[in-house]
Amino acid sequence: MARNDVYLSGVERRFGADEIIVSKTDTRGRIIYGNEVFLRMAGYSEAEAMGQPHSIVRHPAMPRCVFKLLWDTIGAGKECFAYVLNRAKNGDHYWVFAHVTPTFDAAGTIVSYHSNRRSPRRDAVAKAEGLYADLLAIERRHDDPKRGMEASFAAVVEKLTALGVPYDEFVFAL
Repeated sequence: MARNDVYLSGVERRFGADEIIVSKTDTRGRIIYGNEVFLRMAGYSEAEAMGQPHSIVRHPAMPRCVFKLLWDTIGAGKECFAYVLNRAKNGDHYWVFAHVTPTFDAAGTIVSYHSNRRSPRRDAVAKAEGLYADLLAIERRHDDPKRGMEASFAAVVEKLTALGVPYDEFVFAL
């Protein structure tokens, strides 16, 4: 187990190329909607999932800096794409290619977030796994989780700067 409170089965779940995982959260990241595919893949009933933080599906092998990048982007009113490793309730895991967007009210205020997740390309997952392992290693070198996340975030920014590409272009190139 990667964290004391998280069981990992080592079993990967996959969903169909024609299926889309959909969920919505409030502005604090609490689940307000999940379609059948989301509930099936995550292994939660609708009653169990509603009102819970979306982080109930967070896999401990996901670097915290990726979520910082995601939240910074959508909090600024922009869409974000990312390859994400999730953990089901029973400890299984599943990869997604996520597209997360803010939802605005008539006054232009963000009122919720909407995420569509598709089945990812396997070659992109292999690349993401390597990158995420490197970023997670940076995070784990620090006793303070916040400092670890800041260090791995700086590493991502440095990599993007060196490549001369914005994050979304980098993700689509995986």
